Amino acid sequence: MTVVAVTLAGGTAEVHYTVTGSGPGLLLLHGTAATHEQWAPVVALAREAFTVVAPDFSGSGGTVDHGGPVSIADLAAEALAAADAAGLTTFHVAGHSLGAVVAAHLAGTHPARVRSAVLHAAWPKTDARQDAEFRYWLALLERGTDVFARMLPLMAFGPGYWAATTPEANEDLVAQLVIQPGTARQIEADRGVDLRPVLGAITAPTLVLSSAYDRLIEPAQQQELLTAIPHANHVELPAGHGAPAEVAAEFAKVLVDFAVQAEADRLEP
Repeated sequence: MTVVAVTLAGGTAEVHYTVTGSGPGLLLLHGTAATHEQWAPVVALAREAFTVVAPDFSGSGGTVDHGGPVSIADLAAEALAAADAAGLTTFHVAGHSLGAVVAAHLAGTHPARVRSAVLHAAWPKTDARQDAEFRYWLALLERGTDVFARMLPLMAFGPGYWAATTPEANEDLVAQLVIQPGTARQIEADRGVDLRPVLGAITAPTLVLSSAYDRLIEPAQQQELLTAIPHANHVELPAGHGAPAEVAAEFAKVLVDFAVQAEADRLEP
């Protein structure tokens, strides 16, 4: 991995990121409690057509920072620093959950830099129901990362996963989950989300990518994004909130196809 230093509101961060492939830039932003490794299926599909840059946010992977609270703006600064260090003047950006919120923030605050955006499981503003969910996550973390890990499949996966798995296989999955040390800090960033001031400033073609069985993000929130973001399209996947893992191949194809088409549209005379 490569490292770039960036100044955040609370201090400095050394952001670790990977660079794979060649071509136009594609910036991939992971979700809460994850790392850049979340994007392995997308990177495998995209690296022939794009220079793929995938950072670890504060609290995840190899990134080291001041250890205090981080905001969506801080995480956007980390993502932009990684893109800059990789030589990406402009780029396509895609994110999942917290990463999708950061991607939308980037697209709205740096519209000249963003060629297209794919927002999976983003939301415009954390409401009371979501805040209750995030507080529940924090309470589980206080009991131990193993307890938090046990909740994740229940929260993240739709009926397709549960129909195909067994109790033993699910136990194996839970045992393999690695919860990042800064997860609580990222959850606090989730609690503070309010994209409403920047959504109307997004100029890039945008795909609002939702999941039919997402129990964290409600359809009304996805519709609010579609209404607020100019030039937004919508695709729904047959999965839960954790679609990048649950339907990995389909998720990767939808994301990469959108970026490829957006790039082709830019090149048309």
